[in-house]
Amino acid sequence: MDLKEYFESHTGTGVLATADAQGNTDAALYSRPHFMEDGTIAFIMNDRLSHRNLQSNPRATYLFIQKGSPREGVRLYLARLREDGDPAVVETLRRHRKPDGDDADKKRFVVYFRIEKTRPLVDPGPGF
Repeated sequence: MDLKEYFESHTGTGVLATADAQGNTDAALYSRPHFMEDGTIAFIMNDRLSHRNLQSNPRATYLFIQKGSPREGVRLYLARLREDGDPAVVETLRRHRKPDGDDADKKRFVVYFRIEKTRPLVDPGPGF
């Protein structure tokens, strides 16, 4: 499956799951990943729990539920590679902006990941 093409042609709901170094978990809604030319993916992250968890535990899972089908989608198993907190870099990737600019003062990061494994949203059964 070409993941970039898949995410460009499907809409749905995304959830990023992270855990801190002690195993305390978090799950948060996230938009579709940005596909970078070097083969990595990136998410724009606010300075919240998911971002903080990745500072002590670089592993995450992204689950995408395809719109219109509760059983169609994909799971991405991720390893954090690096991040960039430069507002100009964040701005180049933003897909949505609030018209009144009331979120301009939020600290955001572009966090880059390597995809380590992919799986369908629902396993097809034995032998997978």
